[in-house]
Amino acid sequence: MEKFFHLKENGTNVPTEITAGLTTFFAMSYIIIVNPMILSQTHMPPGGVFLATIIAAIIGTLVMGLFANVPYAQAAGMGLNAFFTYTVCFGLHFTWQQALSMVFLCGLINIIITVTKIRKMIIRAIPTSLQHAIGGGIGLFVAYVGMVNENVGFVTFASKNPALSAKGKPAPAVPVLSVMNNPAIWLFLIGLVLAIVLTVLKVRASLLITIIVTSLIGIPMGLTNMSNSNSIVESFNQLSTTFCAIFTDKGFPSLFSNPARIPLVLITIFAFSMSDTFDTLGTFIGTGRRTGIFSEADERALENGSGFSSKMDRALFADSIATSVGAIFGTSNTTTYVESAAGIGAGGRTGLTSVVVSICFALSILFAPVVSAVPAAATAGVLVVVGCMMASSLKEIAWDDITEAIPAFFASVFMAFSYNISYGIAAGFIMYCLVKVFTKRAKEVHPMLWVVSALFILNFVALAVLEK
Repeated sequence: MEKFFHLKENGTNVPTEITAGLTTFFAMSYIIIVNPMILSQTHMPPGGVFLATIIAAIIGTLVMGLFANVPYAQAAGMGLNAFFTYTVCFGLHFTWQQALSMVFLCGLINIIITVTKIRKMIIRAIPTSLQHAIGGGIGLFVAYVGMVNENVGFVTFASKNPALSAKGKPAPAVPVLSVMNNPAIWLFLIGLVLAIVLTVLKVRASLLITIIVTSLIGIPMGLTNMSNSNSIVESFNQLSTTFCAIFTDKGFPSLFSNPARIPLVLITIFAFSMSDTFDTLGTFIGTGRRTGIFSEADERALENGSGFSSKMDRALFADSIATSVGAIFGTSNTTTYVESAAGIGAGGRTGLTSVVVSICFALSILFAPVVSAVPAAATAGVLVVVGCMMASSLKEIAWDDITEAIPAFFASVFMAFSYNISYGIAAGFIMYCLVKVFTKRAKEVHPMLWVVSALFILNFVALAVLEK
């Protein structure tokens, strides 16, 4: 084990790596409950998504540990699963099979980006401020999804002028805070307060503890019901529905059957790929630089090299592989979790930490009957807190520079305003180009950013034509 993971060389040992692996797992294990809750809204079988989430996490994290020898764990990404459900399936009207097909292609694209110099062009094209804005904006979007969850009803949409509706005139619906007379709302508030308290107190596995405790409280309230829960056998039966669904007639053949929708398909794949890539890259650089897991030489190799010339190259390759594998089994983008920082803080420095996380995910399959009984009200508060944590990257933006603040604002806040992550990215890119043109700094805009912005504009035009 010492020879394979180079423990002494990295200043660690077996007990420390095991502790770090357990810490990381408990910090991110809420995903095995939250991900099926979100993706099942697209009519995906929850038991199948549950197992697909775990299998993708096991494979991706093992590749990360054994191939890259770094202490990072992977699972279905928060924000990306919301994009999958609420934007791609609900907003753009793709089926879940088609959405999985796009996730699979996203993984292949990221593999190509990782082993070629295309990666270098993309990294240099996106301004740092917009990278932070995209990450923070996804956090705002996730928190918003938790608050407007239709099974909770904490924030609803209603007319502020009923008189207009009574006269037969359209009255615009606006978000309003619901009356606190619904058990689901009270359970949501209990979960939200508990998640906040445990998080600020830095309790390990705070989010998982919140879900478990809130679900138990939901039993006497009649909200947590085991009658519709899935057994382990049933979950494996449901996995047969999602496994390789992308290769059926409802997958790839259906995705490209309508030529008019192909530009939208390409834009959506791009949105998946960019969010996945920069979320992972930010996690690696943000946690690996100060701990020595990734050296400055690794970062230079990332920008200038190709193939697997650095540890970070191999880690990015593992992340890309996990996305495609996850799509085959039936889950949205698998990405490197920022919660890995919890295990790194506990002393994890090698791939042994990741191997321990993989083993923990494998053991979690035994909890299949319980997972499907968790009510939405028990997870909605967790989504809000996860959104708060993801929004932390907004602090890196130079808000006192209006030329940086305007594009960043549109890229982040517009995601929630439009209930669409890709639209927020589009708004940020377009505004960035616009600001640079009118401040006579157009030369600062990378050519690829011009191309992508033009593609987004063409997408909006195509959508307008399709709606006629």
